[in-house]
Amino acid sequence: MIVVIMGVSGAGKTTVGELLAASFGWPFYDADDFHPPANVEKMSRGEPLNDVDREPWLDALAGLIRSTVRDGRSAVVACSALRAAYRAKLTAAGDDVRIVFLNAAREVIAQRMAKRTGHFMPASQLPNQFRTLQPPEDAIWVDAGKAPGDIVADIRDALR
Repeated sequence: MIVVIMGVSGAGKTTVGELLAASFGWPFYDADDFHPPANVEKMSRGEPLNDVDREPWLDALAGLIRSTVRDGRSAVVACSALRAAYRAKLTAAGDDVRIVFLNAAREVIAQRMAKRTGHFMPASQLPNQFRTLQPPEDAIWVDAGKAPGDIVADIRDALR
């Protein structure tokens, strides 16, 4: 099984993804690590990515999912996957890909982003993240405002 933890920047994808992967004994992959340098530079300047920018990034993630499934392994992937088309590309890459949506109010996310340091995505891009977000219809929705351990417990329960 591949579990894709999705949501806007600041929703807790990396924190929750790392904890969930550790709880299963699976590898964890952060989609941020798959961005080409030009994408990171663009986001660092406060410029939103477009679909052309995202294409090689999504291709790399779909390749990761395909190879993981082909090798009979499981993994957790943290990826914004804000649009339905992005999620479709990721779920088409493997037979058992589950999407988990970390859902939280803008105010909760804004508070988190204001406290975050060392990340290339500036808080100024949060409105764009919410404009881009197409909430998933076929996903496990969890309250991202909860404590990370509680979120992981909710996800594990939903995956059973």
